[in-house]
Amino acid sequence: LLPPPQGYYTRRGGVGEDFITSPEVSQVFGELIGIWYVSEWIAAGKPGAFQLVELGPGRGTLTDDVLRVFSQLASLLSKCDISVHLVEVSPKLSETQAQMLTGGKVQPAPEDRPAYMTGISKTGIPIYWYRDIQDVPQGYSFYLAHEFLDALPIHKFQRTEKGWHEVLVDIDPEVPDRLRFVLSPSRTPATENFIQPEETRDHVEVCPEAGVLIQRLACRVEKDGGAALVADYGHDGTKTDTFRGFRHHKPHDVLIAPGTADLTADVDFSYLRKMAQGRAATLGPIKQREFLKNMGIDLRLQVLLQNSRDSATREQLLHSYDMLMNPKKMGDCFNFFALLPHHRLVHPYRKENPQSKPPLLPVAGFSELSLK
Repeated sequence: LLPPPQGYYTRRGGVGEDFITSPEVSQVFGELIGIWYVSEWIAAGKPGAFQLVELGPGRGTLTDDVLRVFSQLASLLSKCDISVHLVEVSPKLSETQAQMLTGGKVQPAPEDRPAYMTGISKTGIPIYWYRDIQDVPQGYSFYLAHEFLDALPIHKFQRTEKGWHEVLVDIDPEVPDRLRFVLSPSRTPATENFIQPEETRDHVEVCPEAGVLIQRLACRVEKDGGAALVADYGHDGTKTDTFRGFRHHKPHDVLIAPGTADLTADVDFSYLRKMAQGRAATLGPIKQREFLKNMGIDLRLQVLLQNSRDSATREQLLHSYDMLMNPKKMGDCFNFFALLPHHRLVHPYRKENPQSKPPLLPVAGFSELSLK
């Protein structure tokens, strides 16, 4: 998943320059994700080791918040061997992450190792950096992809009276330095491969790289256990044309000055579910406000408000809560989606002998939180 050297993320390290992400809004977001992983670790019977793997970790804020939760739950996790594995292609961003997570105490990894950089977190956890998910070692792992899939390239297709045509980019003959969208004159290999016979929409966006990534994660979760959590802009196979650009926090024409703006397209979670191909169980998509509510964000907010000493802090907490939860802000735009091993949701042989296993714990975030 390596962008070209002139790509936006490689060149600019552009997180936060053109849009704001949930971890940057509030520490509570990352804390609740940390709690989600701990709850899945408990549900799996507290294995002796796990890897936390984040794809496209931005500035490292989210991993930092998750590690703070692990540190606060040190007595619970004391017998567990934890390591962090970050998949990052941007040299600029990996430096920022290293500063955030280790205080800059990192070193290049030996040439024969799959990681290109290693370090130790401020809480004593080993951290490794990789350029590709395939380089991350196999093993019981928790995967995190927050606002990662929406930045991957897409194919666009338009239904016409003559069938499906791919939307391509061409040079405008009337304005030589301008680009324009055109329809392919005939069916392309992508049209043959990516349009489902049952498709009812007239315009479709498909992200093959996201499909390949989900297949890889599903295989890993099936083979080694663990879970994958995806949080992103998205829909469940209902939206059509969502491809757009942002520059300096404002909408930007996607065809003007390529490589200088953040380009994004909503994630089609129905496509991800198909790509998991039954190898792993899937949950969601569920709206961010529902997921965070189920994770206990209201309770966490009350604790933070009670402990805050001044009105400015309280105001900031309420503002960030509103950003995350308001349906008109991030609450409804962002969705959570999970991959889990099948046995996490259905006991094998449960039907033959219902008394054989204790009841399965509900998956946090995807069902209502009940406080006992």
